[in-house]
Amino acid sequence: MTNIITITDQASLQLKKIIQKAPPGTVGVLVGIDKSGCNGYSYKLDFAQKNEIENLECVKKNNIKVFIDPKATMFLLGSEMDYSEDKLSSRFVFNNPNEKSSCGCGESFSI
Repeated sequence: MTNIITITDQASLQLKKIIQKAPPGTVGVLVGIDKSGCNGYSYKLDFAQKNEIENLECVKKNNIKVFIDPKATMFLLGSEMDYSEDKLSSRFVFNNPNEKSSCGCGESFSI
């Protein structure tokens, strides 16, 4: 089976920095989806704790573990997680082939 989501090198480098400062017991990042925003759904990132990852899909990139919330799997299939920086902002970007539309600010999407 192929990965549900791919992680770019830029994203894995930023995740590594974040995880180094994470609370004790953090073993990676958990990616999920929330119903919110003006377009229906938004991506959610949280610390993955050792006692919460049993039976979760895991994608590894450069020794960084990204766990997938089971409720988000169908929304994320074929997606790419990237990290973008410019003069005004920095953020994780999801290039998702399943998106039908997204809001102007890029915070939410619909499927």
